[in-house]
Amino acid sequence: MFFEHVYDKSLAQGSYLVGCQATGEAIVIDAQRDIDVYLEIAKQNNLRITHIAETHVHADFLCGSRELSTVTGATMYLSDEGGEEWHYQFAHIGLKDGDVINVGNLTLKVMHTPGHTPESISFLLTDHPATDKPMMVFTGDFVFVGDIGRPDLLEKAAGLIGTKEAGAKQMFQSLKKFATLPDYVQVWSAHGAGSACGKALGAVHSSTVGYEKIRNWAFQYGQDEKGFTDYLLADQPEAPKYFGMMKHLNKVNRPLLIEVPKHPKLSVEQFISAHEKNIKIIDTRNKVNFANGFIAGSLNIQGTNSFSTWCGWLLNYQEQFILVAEESQMEDLTRKLMRIGLDNIYGYISDVNDLGIELQTAAVISMDEFKSYLGKDNVQIIDVRGAAEYEAGHMAQAENVFVGTLPDNLHKVSKDKPVIIHCQAGDRSAIAYSILAKNGFENVKNFSGGMKEWLSADGKTITDK
Repeated sequence: MFFEHVYDKSLAQGSYLVGCQATGEAIVIDAQRDIDVYLEIAKQNNLRITHIAETHVHADFLCGSRELSTVTGATMYLSDEGGEEWHYQFAHIGLKDGDVINVGNLTLKVMHTPGHTPESISFLLTDHPATDKPMMVFTGDFVFVGDIGRPDLLEKAAGLIGTKEAGAKQMFQSLKKFATLPDYVQVWSAHGAGSACGKALGAVHSSTVGYEKIRNWAFQYGQDEKGFTDYLLADQPEAPKYFGMMKHLNKVNRPLLIEVPKHPKLSVEQFISAHEKNIKIIDTRNKVNFANGFIAGSLNIQGTNSFSTWCGWLLNYQEQFILVAEESQMEDLTRKLMRIGLDNIYGYISDVNDLGIELQTAAVISMDEFKSYLGKDNVQIIDVRGAAEYEAGHMAQAENVFVGTLPDNLHKVSKDKPVIIHCQAGDRSAIAYSILAKNGFENVKNFSGGMKEWLSADGKTITDK
C-alpha cells in the first residue's frame, strides 16, 4: 500500500493519497484545489488516480475534487447522507453508511459520522494483502487529534439557525460509534492546529483510536450528554466570513481552475488607473515595512500562513484586488487564495516607492508610550483578538472588537478621542490599523507588542468568566 499525507499549513488542512501498488490505482481524499501536488505524487509512484472522495461539504477551503476529476477522469465518491439539502448538486457516486469503496486491493468502508455536519462520513481503510483488519480511519472534521469538529459552523457561517444543538447531540452519538473501533486503528483527520474547525486541535497530525479515547476531552464525559454539549459549544473561535461561501461553492456547480494562474505585474500607469477606480489593494509585506510607508487605503495582510484566512474575512467574491508582493511570492500567494476561491487578482506591484505617490505611515507605539495612555477617560483601548481570547484575559480598560468583523463595527470605534489598538503580538492589530486608516480614522495608534509584551512585563489582566 502507498500512503501520503499532504498538508497545507496555510489552512491547517490535510488531504491524502492512498494507493494499491499492485494494481496502480489510487484514491485522493479531501483534495485541495491546486491539484498538481497529487498528480506529481501519483506520477512519481507509478499510480493512477482513479477514485476521489470527500468526508463532507467543507466550509474552510474550496475542495479540488472536481478539478482533479476533470484532469484524471477519476470517479467522485461523495456523501449522500444527511438529507437532500446536504447532497452535492453535481454528478458523483453517492455514499451511505456501510458502503465500501474498492481501490485495487484496498477497501474503504463508509461510516456515517454526523455532528460537525449532517452529511459527514469517515472512511475505514483496510489493506487486504496485509490483513483483513482495518488500519486507518480518515475522519475529516469529525475526530481530530485532541479535539472534535465543531457543530456550530452551519449556524455561524451559513446562517442555519438552530442547527448547532442538534449537531452537538449527533456528535455525541457518532463518538460512541468511533469508540467501538479497534484501539490500534490510526486516526487521520482533515485539520491540525490553527484550523478554525475546532478550538483545541493538536499539532501532531495523526493519532490512534485508543489514544484519543484516553486523551481527547470529548471522550471523557461518559453518558453526560448535556455536559459534553455545553463544553463543545462554548468558546469556539470566530467562524471566518468566507466559510458560508465555501459551503455553497463546494456543493454546487462552479467554474473549475485546473492550473495555478499567473498574474501580471502592473506598470505604474496601470496601477494608478486601477487605484483611481478604487480597486482594493492588499499589501502582503511585513507589518514593519508596511508601517514605514503604505499606499492610502491599502490593507496590510501579511503573506504568512494565515494570509488566505484574513483575506477570506475581508474580501468578497465579486471584487477584484491588487497585491503588493514580490514576484517570487506570487505563486505561493496565488495558491493560498485559490484554495478558498479568491481568484479575482487584478495584478500585482512589488515596490510602493516606485509609484510616485505620497505614502502614509502608521503610528506604532512602544510599551512605555502605551502605558502613558492607561487610566485616561479620554482614550479608547481596543483589543482586536477573538472573543474567547479576550474573555480568557484582557486589560481592564480594553474593549473587544474582533479584527475580522471590524469593518462591520466601525461605529464602536471613536473618532473623537485617541484610539489605541492591540492584539496578541501585532499581526492582527496591523490589519486592524490598516482597516481604520482606510476608513478615515486618523487618531489611531497601534501597540504592536500586544498581550505578549504586556504579559511578559507582568501586566495585569482580568477575565470575563
